Amino acid sequence: MPTCTLDELTRLATKALQHAGASHSAATAAAQALVAADAQGLASHGVSRIPQYTTFLRNGRTDTSAVPRIVQSKGGSCLVDAHSGMAYEACALATQTAITRAREFGIACAGVTNSNHFGAAAVHLERIGQAGLVGLAFSNSPAAMPAWGGKTALFGTNPVAAIFPRRDADALLIDLALSEAARGKIMLAAKEGRPIPPGWAVDKDGQPTTDAKAALAGSMLPVGGVKGAMLALMVELLAVALTGAAFGFEADSFFADAGNQPRLGQLFLVIDPGALAGSDRYFSRIETLIAMMLQDEAVRLPGERRRALLAAATRDGVVVPDALFRQITTLAAGAG
Repeated sequence: MPTCTLDELTRLATKALQHAGASHSAATAAAQALVAADAQGLASHGVSRIPQYTTFLRNGRTDTSAVPRIVQSKGGSCLVDAHSGMAYEACALATQTAITRAREFGIACAGVTNSNHFGAAAVHLERIGQAGLVGLAFSNSPAAMPAWGGKTALFGTNPVAAIFPRRDADALLIDLALSEAARGKIMLAAKEGRPIPPGWAVDKDGQPTTDAKAALAGSMLPVGGVKGAMLALMVELLAVALTGAAFGFEADSFFADAGNQPRLGQLFLVIDPGALAGSDRYFSRIETLIAMMLQDEAVRLPGERRRALLAAATRDGVVVPDALFRQITTLAAGAG
């Protein structure tokens, strides 16, 4: 399997998306986020998505002419319309605007509507942490999980993420889907013909399955049972009711080439610690907790593994499966 530097992989991904019709800015924003996910060990949200994205760009599920715009603004809040384009450029506009407004108002909320698959949630929070601010991200996704007690998939896997900056160390970075496993992991297993662990999903008849393809045709199971299902409901409401986006059951699956424009929603909250107890107190309190956590040698701080993988990938590059590398190279040459 070939090993690519992060710059090489970003160039290939950008070219592939541009050949499919994306603008340079939209393609660049998406490519950088996908490669960042690969570098952090999140292959299911990395360049493995390029074939899917290029198909959506070509068949109209993603609008190639979309330019994200702020369409609503009040105090520390704003709403960005992605106009059914790729999510990354719209999310960058939302988070950068939220950073600026959080510095002014102490807290900011930025929503994104008419959006798309936005990859690894925590990648969008990096710039917030670098600004010394606390950030939270929420997104809905096409229906994959039923409401608790139901059989029909209504909610997506609905990822949530948070970043908590530290004064002289890497930020704490928390990122999780509200299904027992991210659906992208099942998609990757289906592509590679691998089984999935028990407890991740049920088939279309509601029966437990370890067959990845049967799982994609069925429903995901929520993490933590009823508690995970309630959290998924909360995220659906935050990402959709506040932004006017489409609910998960209104968006066609990402795993089918044909379908509607998903029109998903994302929501970002940004908090300036200086507006509350003050930055010094915030940094002191977070280090007190971390010191207590690390007294147990088995504890690993959230985000620690990702940082280590990113450092290794920056130094050594990332390994791309042969078939995927050939596919992306073909797409980058405009021959896909």
